[in-house]
Parts: sequence; structure tokens; C-alpha cells
Amino acid sequence: MDTNRQTQMFGGDWTEKKLGVLAKYLSAYTTALKKQPFRKIYIDAFAGTGYRELKDAGESAPLLASLAEEEPQSFLDGSARIALRTQPRFDDYVFIEKSPSRAAELKKIKSNPAYAEIASSIFIKCGDSNELLRNWCGDECWGKCRAVVFLDPFGMQVEWSTMEAIAGTKAIDLWVLFPLGMAVNRMLVNDLTKMHATWRDCLTKVFGNESWTQAFYESKKTDTLLGPAEETAKKTCNLKQIGTYYRNRLSKIFPIVAPNPAILCNSRGIPLFQLHFAAANPGRGGQIAVNIARHILKGI
Repeated sequence: MDTNRQTQMFGGDWTEKKLGVLAKYLSAYTTALKKQPFRKIYIDAFAGTGYRELKDAGESAPLLASLAEEEPQSFLDGSARIALRTQPRFDDYVFIEKSPSRAAELKKIKSNPAYAEIASSIFIKCGDSNELLRNWCGDECWGKCRAVVFLDPFGMQVEWSTMEAIAGTKAIDLWVLFPLGMAVNRMLVNDLTKMHATWRDCLTKVFGNESWTQAFYESKKTDTLLGPAEETAKKTCNLKQIGTYYRNRLSKIFPIVAPNPAILCNSRGIPLFQLHFAAANPGRGGQIAVNIARHILKGI
């Protein structure tokens, strides 16, 4: 993939829109909680993981290796820096990275003079993001703290069980980048019966169960002259339907979900991702959070 195309797909206006939404929300969030007694935590996960899991499983999938290698620097220049510079500030900042070499790069944040005053509040975790997030959601004392979690993967790494753990805290505001056209639509092959098992398992982990097979496909048997009827399952969904299905899935586990996720397109107007917001807090705080997110999303 040439550099110009990389820039069009991953470094253009859609990236600025995503980061702009995050910056506005984090500022509004810490301002709203400024006089509240809660410890405020920011967590950023899935930095630079790319599509490698699918390739390792023997499947031919879009491989963004060069982008994945470059991601730690863009991560530092993007969402991490936005969070670290947010005023009023968070009490803790947690950045998760699976690759030890990229985690080592991220640890350089702590020695950056610009963040000297908050270095002791910055934590770099090396490991599987899904596992670390699920453990953290179960271990934290949510009666005393609140958090914003930003899940910004390149592909299909965010598992539904992680979303359920986040929703179960009743204390986290979640921004999640859903790979609508970048990965999901590409994996939804025209005939479900011909989909590789690895892709099917991956989609099920992202959506939480196999209901997506009924939502996106129509089964049909066709009589043949030479033998038993041939069974196919033809794809019937478009990008809008895929995005609506994912938002509806979020609504089944989160008490409040913003109804207007942002569609993020490349320079040619092709949808790559959706940016969704969901609040785990079932009370007034959750409704306020969604109102703020909904207002910000309207402006992009």
C-alpha cells in the first residue's frame, strides 16, 4: 500500500473528526465531574494491533502491517495526547498495548517533560486488551470512581464479552470505533456457506452471538438436476443495516446509547468506521453523558 493511499484511508479528515469528538467529550466529562468525589480514569486500548490475528489464523485478510508498526507514534500524537492534555485533568491514565516493543515505546510518555506533573498517574499495560479490560472492570471499586474508555482498534479485536464487562460496571462512558466498512462488511461474504470458519468465529465474538447470520443473510435451497438441493445463504444487508444492527446490540447491554453514531469515511466518501457512544450508568449521569455525546456527534 503506497503512502498516499495510507494517508487517504487513515490520516485524513475522518481521523481528525474522531479525535475532535474525543477531545470535546473528555473536556466536557472532566468539567462535569470536577466537583464530584469520584476518581476519574481514562483508558485507551488496542493501540496498533492491526489485522494480524486473522492472518496468523491462516486467512487472507487485509493486512495493515506497516500502519500497525507506525501506530504508537500516531497514538501518542492523537488520543493519548488529547487525554493527557484535557483540563480539568483525569486522576489516572491507562494505555494498553499487546506488543511488548510498542508498549515500550508508549512508556516513553512517562519521561516526556510535557507530562512530568502527571507521570505518576500514567500506567502502560502490556497484554491482551480484552482480558485486561475485563479483569479491570471486575476488580475496580465502581462506587468510588468513574471512567471513560476509548476503544480504537484497526479491525475486529474488540470482543463482545469485553463490552458486557464494561456495561456491567454501571460507571463507564464508552467510545468504540466499529470497523463497519473497513473489516465487517468485507468479511460478510456474499454466501455465508462459503465463509471461512475463522471469519465466522471472529464476527460472532464481535457481535456476541450468531444472530448476525439471520440479520445479514437469507437462506435458500435450490433444486438441482443432478442431486440434492443446494443450500446457500445470500447476503442481504447494506452498510446502514450493519451499523444499525451493532447499535441495537449495544442497546441490549447498555442502558443508554447515543442514537447518532458518526460515520467516518475516507477521502473518496467510502465509510470505514462508525464511532459509537454508550453509557453504562443507568441513572441521571448516564443520560447527561449521552446528551453531551449526542450533541457533539451532531456537529460532525
